[in-house]
Amino acid sequence: MDLYGVTPSAGRLYGTMYFENAMTLDEMKEALKMSKPSMSTAVRTLQEINVVHKTWQKGSRKDVFVAEKNFFKSLIHFFCIKWMREVRLNLEAIEMSEKDLQTVIQHTKVDKAIRAEAERHFELIHESKKYYYWLETLVDSFETGDIFRYLPIPDDDKK
Repeated sequence: MDLYGVTPSAGRLYGTMYFENAMTLDEMKEALKMSKPSMSTAVRTLQEINVVHKTWQKGSRKDVFVAEKNFFKSLIHFFCIKWMREVRLNLEAIEMSEKDLQTVIQHTKVDKAIRAEAERHFELIHESKKYYYWLETLVDSFETGDIFRYLPIPDDDKK
């Protein structure tokens, strides 16, 4: 669970919930001997990364939660969010930097050495856009399931 950036206690909670069908906050609190506020925080964190879901249970008025057992689904969701955040932030920064560098490059009174350095930087960051466009395509292949045509999920436990 460290990969997902959650605390060890939230990781233990997920592990406990993974082996249970469904649990209320009170059941979680009892199983892990944690305070209700800590338990609520951990559950909220796990919900945010889509590894725990609130569900409805007939005859219960309390919130009931279940752990996501499909690791492929939760991993894909988590990484796609992180990757798309990286794409969005970096492409925005690149666009702003390109504009600033273009201003320097096109300014007639800029020293030749500074202009040459600005042109070099412009080319470097412009070239980096290929990676972010590729990453967008990778995310899309995960979200559509196309990735599994090239890297299928094994249907047995053999390597």
